[in-house]
Amino acid sequence: MAKETVLVVCPGRGTYNAPELGYLARHHGGSEWLARFDAMRAEAGKATLSALDGAAKFGPALLKGDNAAPLIHACAYLDFLSIDRERFEVVAVTGNSMGWYTALACAGAVSGEHGFAIADGMGVNSQRHEPGGQAVLVLAGEDWTVDQALVATVEAAMARHGVLPSIRLGGMLVVAGSVAALDGFEKDLPQLSRSPMRLAGHGPFHTPLMWPSSDAARAQFPVDWFGQPQVPLIDGRGKVWRRFESDAQELWDYTFGHQILQPYDFTAAMTVGIREFAPDRVVLLGPGETLGGAIGQVLIARKWLDIASRNMFTARQGEDPFLIGLGRPSQRSIVIP
Repeated sequence: MAKETVLVVCPGRGTYNAPELGYLARHHGGSEWLARFDAMRAEAGKATLSALDGAAKFGPALLKGDNAAPLIHACAYLDFLSIDRERFEVVAVTGNSMGWYTALACAGAVSGEHGFAIADGMGVNSQRHEPGGQAVLVLAGEDWTVDQALVATVEAAMARHGVLPSIRLGGMLVVAGSVAALDGFEKDLPQLSRSPMRLAGHGPFHTPLMWPSSDAARAQFPVDWFGQPQVPLIDGRGKVWRRFESDAQELWDYTFGHQILQPYDFTAAMTVGIREFAPDRVVLLGPGETLGGAIGQVLIARKWLDIASRNMFTARQGEDPFLIGLGRPSQRSIVIP
């Protein structure tokens, strides 16, 4: 029986929240990899992932980059290792924002240990930046389609206030800038379906204001940790890094340069993933499933599989899910035995 092909998507920050507390224990208790990650954290004098995941109550400490990043990475990476390879062939891997570091490990461009060290270290480095933050704008309507006239109006307001694009996320746009710039920008916006949401504890990610983080990463993580991806790896520009074609120095430079300092275009990454590899399904690794809406919006914008509206996407998901979210119990069992 032929294997089904899957495009794997690695989630970024904001996906480990109160409902996800205990995710590692529920799904990966006893994992040798979890024990390795715990040992690496303990050796560095940090709280282990098992301790963080096993907290009696979800609290602000679990949202900080130095804890959230390694927690999310471990959940996603261990989910990836759990996919049934007898039935599913991974044809490409991508990620959103911080999920790029997980994608590097899943694709085999760095080792499992080095992938965790990068995610863990970048959780700390991401807190080094010039003053500023991020805000999420929902540009899609109730049917998950986007009015391009609205996009043009928002971009004009961004230009007036010096606000920068941070992440292009289907029918959403994450913007970044100084607090004053974001304040003025939000007051200048047209009526949106939802008010802009300022992301607590987030810096101006994916902008030049993150140069201290980029400099720290370049000093901390050696080039020789990087190698050839074993499966195609799609970055935040939509570039595909392929086995035997990729230069380790260039991959390292992108990871700690462009990936930190320039906008992350998850929409482009997903578009390339579905068009270039035409997977039978898309697998969104846990924890959480907040990225599912953005993926659905990309499918609608591209009319992939003739899906042209939110209702059509929901109907398809109810019949035979094209998008499998491993953070959703009802779908997890489709790809994990």
